[in-house]
Parts: sequence; C-alpha cells; structure tokens
Amino acid sequence: MEKLDMQTPSGVEMNIDKIAALFPNCITEDRDENGEVKRSIDFDLLRQELSTDVVEGVRERYTLNWPGKNEAIATANSPINKTLRPCPEESVDFDSTENLFIEGDNLDALKLLQETYLGKVKMIYIDPPYNTGKDFIYSDNFTADKSEFELESGQRDEEGGRLVANLESNGRYHSDWLSMLYSRIKLSRSLLSEDGVMLISIDDNEISNVRKICEEVFGEQNFVANVVWQKRTSPDARKPISAGHEYVIIFARNFEVLKPLINKLPLTAEQKKTYKNSDNDPRGPWVSSDFTAQIGHATPQQFYTITAPNGNEHVPPPGTCWKNIKSVYKQKFDEGRFWFGKDGNGFPRRKTYLKETEGRTVWTWWTNKDVGHNQEATKELKEMMQQANAFDNPKPVRLIRRMLQLMTSKESLVLDFFAGSASTAHAVMQVNSEDDGHRKFIMVQIPEVCDEKSETYKSGYKNISEISQERIRRSGKKIKEENATTAPDLDIGFRVLKVDSSNMNDVYYTPDQLDQDNIDLFAEHIKGDRTAEDLLFQVMLDWGVPLSAKIEKQTIDGKTVYLVNENDLLACFDNGINEGLIKKLAEHKPMRAIFRDDAFESDSLKINVDQIFKVLSPGTEVKSI
Repeated sequence: MEKLDMQTPSGVEMNIDKIAALFPNCITEDRDENGEVKRSIDFDLLRQELSTDVVEGVRERYTLNWPGKNEAIATANSPINKTLRPCPEESVDFDSTENLFIEGDNLDALKLLQETYLGKVKMIYIDPPYNTGKDFIYSDNFTADKSEFELESGQRDEEGGRLVANLESNGRYHSDWLSMLYSRIKLSRSLLSEDGVMLISIDDNEISNVRKICEEVFGEQNFVANVVWQKRTSPDARKPISAGHEYVIIFARNFEVLKPLINKLPLTAEQKKTYKNSDNDPRGPWVSSDFTAQIGHATPQQFYTITAPNGNEHVPPPGTCWKNIKSVYKQKFDEGRFWFGKDGNGFPRRKTYLKETEGRTVWTWWTNKDVGHNQEATKELKEMMQQANAFDNPKPVRLIRRMLQLMTSKESLVLDFFAGSASTAHAVMQVNSEDDGHRKFIMVQIPEVCDEKSETYKSGYKNISEISQERIRRSGKKIKEENATTAPDLDIGFRVLKVDSSNMNDVYYTPDQLDQDNIDLFAEHIKGDRTAEDLLFQVMLDWGVPLSAKIEKQTIDGKTVYLVNENDLLACFDNGINEGLIKKLAEHKPMRAIFRDDAFESDSLKINVDQIFKVLSPGTEVKSI
C-alpha cells in the first residue's frame, strides 16, 4: 500500500518539472550535499535557449535587487514538515462553517495551503506591517544564522526567526522587510485563480519597492491600479506637511481575464437623483449624455447629418464624430432614446436610463467620505471590542467592502494572511449580508504577543490572534442579528487551525537514519500527543481536500470512521482493523481511503487491502500513513 509523503510540495521540484516540459535539454544531474544524485538545471544552456543572441556571462539588466533576495526565493520554494491542527474549542460552528482562521506564521500557512487551494482564491488582500522602523516585522527562517545570544535574549525564536523591530539603524532596513514580503507574495500568487487579484495596503515608505516586487512576481502587464486612499479627515498639525493618504496597489493574476469581470459600483443616492423623466418616457428616469466622440479612430460611417424632430439639421463639431454609425443611431432614435431639448431643437444627446444602468466606474481616488478613514476604523473596533486601543492602525470595514464589491462575486474565496484585527473577515460577512452572497474567507495571523502593560492584555487578550478571533465572533453575531430576516443563513463561523510541527515523527521523513542501535526510538511513527483529528487534517492537506469540507464522524464495528465531504475521503486511524471492517468501509465507495500503516490485524490483511477495494470499490484510491 502506497504511503502519503505528509509534507508540503517542493516549489523547486515543481518549477523544474515546468522547465523540463519546455526545455528537456536543460535538465541535467548533480549531487546534493549527501552525495545523492538529483535533477538540476543547466542555467547557462537555459539562458541560451531564452536568447536569440549568444549569451556570454552575466549582463546588466533592469531588476530590483537587495541583499537576501535569493534567500527569500529559496525560502519560498523549500518544503516544510509542518501541519495544521484543528482547534474546535476556539472555533465557531466548526462542523458547518466554510470559513477558516489559521493561527501561525503566514509563510508556513501559505506553503501548507498550496496543494489544497492552488488556483482557487479570487481575492487576496493584505495590510502588511509597514516598514516604519518601529513595527514588529515577522519571524523568518531565511534571515541571519541563529546564535545562543540572540536566542537567549529573545531576538530570535528556536528556529532562528527574527522577533525584533526593524529599526532604521539596521543596515538591512529595507532588505529584511523586502525579503519578508517577497517570499509571501511569491507564494500567494499561485493560490490566485486565473481571474484572481491581489490588493496590498502600503504607505510612502515602501510603495515603489512593493510595486517593483509585484511587477516581478505578477508581470508588469498585470498591473491594475494604484489607488490613493484618503486615510485622514484633517492634517496632523505636528508635521510640516501631513500625509493624508495611503495606497492600495492592485495586481491581477491575469489582467486580460480579470478586466471584464471588475464590477461597477452601485449608484449613490445623490447620483440617482440626477435621473429625471421630463418627457414621461415609459422606460422611467434617465440622464442625457454627449453623443459625439473624438475623431481619432473614426470610420466614415460616423459622419452623417442628424435631423432633429423640428427639422433642424446637426453635424458633429470640428474634430469630432458621432459615437455610433448611422444605422445604430437610427435604431436608437426610433426607440425614443435621444433627447433634443424641450422644444425639439437642441443638439442631439443620448439617453441613459436608470433601470438599465449597471453602476458607476470607480477611479483611483478613494475619499474617506466613501470608504472610511483611520479614526472611523479605530472607533468601530473600539465599539466592537468594548475597549480602547484594541489594535493599532486597523483598516475601516468600508475600505475592504469596496474592494470586495469591485473584485469578487457571491461565491468568491477571499484570503488575508496579515489578518490583524480581522477587518477583512468583518467586511466579507458584511457584504454577504447585503447581497445574499456566500463568499468564504481564510484569515492567517501569527500569535504576536500583546504588550503586558496594555489595556488589551489586561482585558484578557494575550496575543493578536485572540483579538482577531474575538473580532470575528462579535462582528458576525452583530451582523446576523441586524440581518436576521434578510440573511438568515449567513455563515458567521470559522474553523480554527493552528500551524504546528508535523504529526509524524522524524523517522517518517528520514528512514535512512534508522539503525539497530536506535530502532526502539522509532517504533511509533506518529507523535504520541496527536489525535485522530490532527491526522485527518494533515491527510486533507496532503491530498488537497478543502479544509472547510464537512466532516461526518461515524462508529463502525467499534472503530471511529471519518467521512469528509460525503465520500471524497474516508479515514480510519484506529488500530485492530480487520477484514470485515475493510469490506464495510469499501461499501461506501469513497474516492479516497486512508489508514494507519500499523493499524491492521495482520500483515497479510495489510497486503490485501488494495485487492479488497479493487473488488468492492475499484474507483477508490487507498493509501496509508
């Protein structure tokens, strides 16, 4: 019986596969540090394949570079032996919700999500810690080597990740921050669907660098917009020139696919008031607009004379033409879709009807009147959490609400891997309540410890993750109460999963280290403190089963059996499995079945499991851990 590998895929191996498919002649062999033969790329030959000129050494080229960039790329591509462990006691509606809250380093989380959510996320929004010289940056394994001093002083965690502020006095002030963000953006791109989009909040400190990173990861042609958000309502008098804005930079996975899918915004009440019906048109209120266009790409059919109802004739002014060719104009005129003024003698204008208006096109200037501001965000969080300063610099729900209105449909999956105060989750539930949508969210937040002197800590919140989760609980409850009649089935729950070390002992991944002297140490390949549910979620990750899938727990012949998404996956991790149970499980005809490798009553049964399923359920893929 084949065994699952139970670790994240190697980004390097996936990339080598892609290159091998295009340039098989560029694949060669090399030896790793242990002397084992491995596939590798002949980069000199690959460079030549991608150039019409003879390539002779490294040439200068246009690129964004910094110390540590190659390490960031290597870190993004390297696999990890970690998993996500379910935490039902911290969840809301664990068994029925389709939303996820992942607690842990987002670099690990993004790697763990690769197989299951590859190409399935419609919108990613992140509000990363700004590079101000004061903010907590992030734990990363690609930074400098760990040392006893840094570990003991708390500057690094046990895996060597930095846990300190990125001060401007640091010689790698920009480099460390860019490395942190680059690896995460690189990983997140692969999660986006072909019509997916990424939006990043950022300020003046790193806006130019963030755009360059995104141009490299997504391609310049997939730039959508650089939105300027008016974050304040008044200038800061303490500064000579006060910054009243931040940015939301937007890149698409494929802009040509996304472009026709970007939604228009609903008309405001003020805009609707401009629609009148002075001529009692049966189609209802309308506004008139200019019927001329610039002459640039005009055809001869766009030059003709229009005769008004009173007989006056009109031609396009110099340098212009009519917007439509004559046959289209004639059709619209016959339908009564033109306005010539009250006396029928005015210059022709085309009618646009309120009931036929799709909405308004958004532009890149987002005012605080339309999408909120910093003070509003702080106030709404304060009221929600019932305490002051629960979180520094949260984003207003209205800001993210606009992003969702523009970029998502009712069934979209939304990811935020810098969840912070969980404004994104709040906004997703809010928009769902407004349009009867079923958007799902995945929030990721590291459990950054709160300042012990803060009111937040004294109120019982020990880390940022706890604040995020409580924000979702409270906002979800409030939204559902306010929309009990219009959105009774609103999903306000979330399934909490925590990044942790693998459920498997190291011997599972390094069996070559097993010898007669230490064989007793590795008699058990699964860690003793892990539950069946822990194993189930690692299998779901490894097999690409959605982590929000419905899980049914049954008892069959005294053994606990899990059915995931009805028959997508059947799992039983109990010991003492006999042939009778195997036959009963096969009757469910699951797509996949998984067991512990050491769970069978006999070695002969373990060998025969595949044959039993082939007879009773030939479509089932059977594996063990």
